[in-house]
Formats: sequence, structure tokens, C-alpha cells
Amino acid sequence: MRTVRQTWFSAGGAVALTLGLAAGASVQGQPDGQGADRGRGSPATARNVVLVVGDGLGIAAREAIRLATVGQDGQLAMDGLRYAGWTRTDSADPEEAVTDSAASATAFATGVRTYNGAVSVDVDGRPVATLLEHAQRLRKATGLVTTAQVTDATPAAFGAHVPDRGDQSEIARQYVEVTRPDVILGGGEDWWYPAGDEGAHPDDPDDPRPEVSRSTAGDLVARAQAVGYDYVTNAEELAASRSGRVLGLFANEEMFEQAPEGQGDEYAPTVPLATMTAKALDVLSRDRQGFFLLVEEEGVDEMAHANNAARAIQAGQALDETVALVREFAERNPGTLVVVVGDHETGGLAVENVDTADESGDTASTEPAVTQSLEDGPFPIAGSDLQFTVDWTTGSHTGGATPLTAEGPGADRLARSQHSTDVFDVIREAMRGRR
Repeated sequence: MRTVRQTWFSAGGAVALTLGLAAGASVQGQPDGQGADRGRGSPATARNVVLVVGDGLGIAAREAIRLATVGQDGQLAMDGLRYAGWTRTDSADPEEAVTDSAASATAFATGVRTYNGAVSVDVDGRPVATLLEHAQRLRKATGLVTTAQVTDATPAAFGAHVPDRGDQSEIARQYVEVTRPDVILGGGEDWWYPAGDEGAHPDDPDDPRPEVSRSTAGDLVARAQAVGYDYVTNAEELAASRSGRVLGLFANEEMFEQAPEGQGDEYAPTVPLATMTAKALDVLSRDRQGFFLLVEEEGVDEMAHANNAARAIQAGQALDETVALVREFAERNPGTLVVVVGDHETGGLAVENVDTADESGDTASTEPAVTQSLEDGPFPIAGSDLQFTVDWTTGSHTGGATPLTAEGPGADRLARSQHSTDVFDVIREAMRGRR
């Protein structure tokens, strides 16, 4: 095996990534991802898959991020992927018309529609095999990266099976004792340590939300270490790890503080999403059979729940920096399928002109424990003198379809209107080399 070292620069600083390449593997990329799809001289099978989920990322949120970042004539990294489509997100919940993250992630992970709150079980509570498990059967390495708790709904749907997404310690136990992804990076340390053991991230008495260790399955960090995981708790330890199996927990709960503007809101992960993703690619690309990696940016969703457009855009920018890094990896590693998609829309976000006659200001929300602002902004449109505002209709999820862009083996099959379950079908068949 030989190595190639690449460095990306982002808002989180320089991200160095050492890519392990099997003997004879190509390191020559094509500009703008050309050659990444079947029929242009690249493999028909997806050796590697990187599925990037922007939680809560509807089309309007994606456009707000684009306008604020690169302007009207610009293009985000996620927009530059060769194929574009959209996904319908409705779950099979008998009581609610709009999906939650668990049911939506289960659709991506298993190809099965289920009830809200379910984590990779069907409507009858029976476990359904996930893309991560399919990848392992193909002897691929696997990883989960998120700015949420690593046991939150989206990553959980790929690495565990529980009837209730709230059973996060059981999800962690399954990671360690059953599915054993090679890389697990994100927040949520509280679910890994029993009450009374603060771990590396002490409880914050000033945080209005409870942040206390609460594992119902004992010391799961110790169990992870016992089966070979290198446990890391900060950026320095992550960078120093040379293990092929890494568990990184970098916060008590999420790696940010979701709240309305000026009420304790903060998006400043101690280990940026791009840094975690770079490390995951470094570790997983050592596997000669390839890998499956799930990357999630949770901040867009949580900030939209709080109707905080500034922080939602900030989280979206971190997501796009990560997509740029993944695309650079894919260009140098033919046979890599990259898919970027939202699991559902959050907030009923609308991009509007600045209009003083339109509704504005704060108002009491109908959503519990949320102070809703009817409009946020104005925000400058990059590269121009124009501005826009963000209007909200809710503090909850909506049923809008979500945008999808993709590149690599099988990506052309995603250039359509489809349900989230179809994304599973395409990725699974791409890994198996079937069309």
C-alpha cells in the first residue's frame, strides 16, 4: 500500500488527509468529477460509497445556503455533482403524515418505509438489514460520522435496530457488540457512560437541557475499548489515532447548541464535520475491499427547529465544505459513489425579498418551548449588494420533497423523482455491481 497526502482548507482550518491506496490504484482525478460515472472509463461497481445526509435540508434551505455562500451566480460543492433528482419522504406512520428523522433514515438505510421513531425495523418491529450491514457482507469497512449524537436517529438507522429511537444506549450497545462500524465519530457521550460517571465531557450546570450521563447498559466506552476501539475525545486525540477502529465522542449531546437567535445558540463543533470526515476517509480507505460511510450534518435541522436561519446557514456551509472534501477524495479514487440528500424539510423555510411591509419580528410560537421569529435576516447575497430574508411557517418538519445530487457508479439512476427507499436500492446495487 502506498499513501497520498492531501490538504483541504475550510472554515475549520486545514484538514490533512492521508489516503491509503492499494498497489496500482490511481490517484489521478478528473476535473469536476468527469469520468466518475459508468460509461466514461470508470468502474461499474461502487467500491466506496459516501452518503451525505443534510438533516432537515429542503430545497429552500439549500438555496439560502448557496445565496449566502457563493451568491446568485455561484454553485455549492453539493450542486456540482453530476446528477440531480429529488426524494419524497413520507413514512408509513399510521398517525402522522410527515416523517421524522428515524423513519426517513430507515428508508435510506433499509429500503423499507416504517413508522416514525422506528430505527431500521419495519412496521411490525422486525429488524431489516441496512446498507452498512450489506457493505460488511461485501467485506467493506464501514463508518458513521455526525454532528449529532452518534446514537441519534440518522446514524442509528445504519448501525442498529430498535423500535424506539430514544433507546440510545441500546443503539450504542449494538454498535459495540453487534454491527461494529470501524469508525464512529460525533457527539452523545452521555449515552455511553452510566449515571455518576461524567466521562471526558463534564456536565454543564448552566445548560437548560439536561446533560448528564445516562447509559442504561453500563460503561459502553469500556466495552468498546475491550473489543478494539481506540477511544478519542478531542481533535488532538483524533489526529493522533493510528487505529483501524476508532470511537470518537466529542460532546455530551449534539456538537452545537440549538436555540433561537441570541438565546444560547452556537454552531462551533470542537471537531468540525470536515475534520471528522477526513479522518474517516483516512481510516476506511485502507480497506482493499472499499467502504461505506454515512456522514450527517444535524445542525441544519436543529437550528431550523429553533427558526434560527443564521445558524442553519452556518451548519449548511460546514456541510458543503465537507462535500467538497468528499468530492476531492472521489476524484482521486475512481469507483466512489457520492450521494448528498436531505432526509426531510424542517421549518417550512422560504427565501424572500427584504420587505418592511411584510411580516417581521418575534412572535410566540405554537410549537412547545420554541420562540419563533416570523422572519430572519436580512442576509447578504454573496458578491452583490442584494439581501434576502428567511421566513418560517413552523418549528417542525414539513412534507416537502428534498433535493438529491450524486456522482459515481450508479448515480445516473438517482436523477429522477423517487422515494427515499429508492436511494437504498441504487446504493445497494451499485455496491454489488448490478444495475
